[in-house]
Amino acid sequence: MEIEQFLSKLPEAYSRAEREQIEKAYRFAERAHRGQTRAYGQPYFSHPVAVANILMEMDATAEITAAALLHDVMIDCGVTGKQLRDEFGENIAKFVEDVTRITSLPYIQRADQHPDERKPLTESNAPESKIDEDLAETLRKMLLAIGDDVRVVVIKLACRLHDMQKLNALPQDRQKKIAQETLDIFAPLANRLGIWQMKWQLEDLGFRYTNPEKYSEIAENLTKRTKRLEEVDKIIENLEDLLQKSEIKAKISGRPKHIYSIYRKMLNKEKSFDLIRDLRAVRIIVDDVETCYKVLGIIHTHYSPIPGEFDDYIAAKKPNNYQSLHTAVVYSDGKPLEVQIRTWEMHQNAEYGIAAHWRYKENKQNISGKYEQKVNAMRSLLAWSMEIDDNQELLEGMRTDLFKDRVYVITPKGDVVDLPQGSTPIDFAYQVHTDIGHRTRGAKVNGKLVPLDYVLKTGDQVEILTVNRGGPSRDWLNPNLGLVKSSRSRSKIRLWFKQQDRGQNLEHGKILVEKELKRLGISDFDLTLVLSTFNVKTNEDLFVGIGCGDIAIGKLVNRIGELQTTSLKPEELIPEAPGKVKTDDTVTVMGLNRMDHTFARCCNPMPGDPIIGYITRGRGVTIHRVDCPNALRIKDTERLINVEWGIAQQTYPIPLQITAYDRQGLVSDISIVLASEPVRLIDLSMTTRQHIVKINLVLEVPGINQLSRVLARLENLPNVIEATRVRPG
Repeated sequence: MEIEQFLSKLPEAYSRAEREQIEKAYRFAERAHRGQTRAYGQPYFSHPVAVANILMEMDATAEITAAALLHDVMIDCGVTGKQLRDEFGENIAKFVEDVTRITSLPYIQRADQHPDERKPLTESNAPESKIDEDLAETLRKMLLAIGDDVRVVVIKLACRLHDMQKLNALPQDRQKKIAQETLDIFAPLANRLGIWQMKWQLEDLGFRYTNPEKYSEIAENLTKRTKRLEEVDKIIENLEDLLQKSEIKAKISGRPKHIYSIYRKMLNKEKSFDLIRDLRAVRIIVDDVETCYKVLGIIHTHYSPIPGEFDDYIAAKKPNNYQSLHTAVVYSDGKPLEVQIRTWEMHQNAEYGIAAHWRYKENKQNISGKYEQKVNAMRSLLAWSMEIDDNQELLEGMRTDLFKDRVYVITPKGDVVDLPQGSTPIDFAYQVHTDIGHRTRGAKVNGKLVPLDYVLKTGDQVEILTVNRGGPSRDWLNPNLGLVKSSRSRSKIRLWFKQQDRGQNLEHGKILVEKELKRLGISDFDLTLVLSTFNVKTNEDLFVGIGCGDIAIGKLVNRIGELQTTSLKPEELIPEAPGKVKTDDTVTVMGLNRMDHTFARCCNPMPGDPIIGYITRGRGVTIHRVDCPNALRIKDTERLINVEWGIAQQTYPIPLQITAYDRQGLVSDISIVLASEPVRLIDLSMTTRQHIVKINLVLEVPGINQLSRVLARLENLPNVIEATRVRPG
């Protein structure tokens, strides 16, 4: 009998009362789902049973296992929360309600649905901004649905894992949508919770359906690793002998490399599979922390460590509580070998993350604080999302603050701070404490003063220099300056400005707008043309929004740039010098680019010339000028086709003037800024008077957005007083 087979798998730690409760949940859910089938034909109840099995393998509590069996009875069977409370109590009912709330979100797809039952998604041909808007709102509601207990996320992750395991039964379009959602939302959540077992499976399965060609290519290459696997087996034997001689008891295994992680490494390091596959890796598990360091010493004594490849995540554990020693050595065959060293407890934490300690919440005798530490870390990580009103910003913040790669920097007291990759000292300050962020005026990294746009790296020790009173600068919200990268930091800065007096925000916003328009050389622009874009009714409301940070000055500039061609006169748009057209040297043939073609030597057409194509035998299309005598003499006119040059990009020569206090290295700093932007310097002259230097530049710029960014970065250089566009006359 199936129920007996399921009950036989229950952990021995469950009490008799807990076993009876789970059996009751099993029979209740089986009756509720009777007659329902999955999209691939199996009885629907097979799904909750599979989810419960996944969680039991992770040593789930009895309440979690019961909730897993019941997790779809509300959404699919019409069971009410009151019924669940009457039958199973408050805790189990709350778990089921929270999972149902997540499953009911508009963007979340379900692999178990039949085609006629699936929830409407944003149309695939909808604007990308609309799709992002829907995804952001879904993420926001998911975070609210998590509520007070993040264990509900683990139930949903197990549910999604089983859906992915059965995804091949669905049509391809459904497979890709569900798989992409898994990579966008569920795999990163598993990673942030430290549940490696779920993370790698969700990533590999998601990758399999979103990029099947690359997945198959890597999988096939992995099957050809027989020789490499034999090498690893031999390495393990040698290491076991080595540790036995030192009387160290250890479990050594080859560390598995998963397909998606290999793919990411290939992308990040821009290497082919052949260059990645030579990396060998082993994992050594011992009984205690002291033995971890003994093993490290033995490994480093017998094999040469590779510089820069050692990380001590035991002394400085990651925020998701991951702990291990990582090192890489040159093995006796001259090839690199990666080694991880950890205790059994660390291994459990690494594989199951927050789930490794979820029994502590109910077993009061064993409370060690580890579970609550992980829960609190997750809550603090997600709390900022409730402060962000703009859905686009929330989505970007999720991709950077929550899901992006991390850097780990150190406070002067030795504490480790976890930040999104690319973070600056200001981001660090706000992560430590909001008030420290507000009062930041400088920073030291590894004992040396650095600018506030310095990009922090893992291992940096950061000290923030503060003032006693004061607040953040509005320049910190300017994305062109790169001073703040974290959405969490930006939301705290904007909140500070929102709390200021409306009149103060109005004044500052007006100054910012007037300064930006003056710097860009734009005069008499009617701001009422952009009010509807930012959902404000008056110019004053626009200024207040910009003053408190709700409306980014960069977005205003972008909108003005879009309206210029219709709202401004031509002489205001284009300076006195004519613009240049950069033309792609490819040719579009009858609407199809990249078709084989050659340029006729008789007339040597160049971009901008009117051209025509002649279909040859075996050499594609030959391109002639339309007035080429040879083309005009062609009698076989049916082989002549219309062709045109590739997409042209207009650039404009824009005169600028920089006013600055003269100093050594000023021109060099200006050159560095210009070299990092999509502009070209075509003229430069300068004059100096009483230590004030005026530098006149002419830049080829593709549009007003790029011009705004360049001027902002130039004006932010040390000693620069002003950087503006020069108006004619």
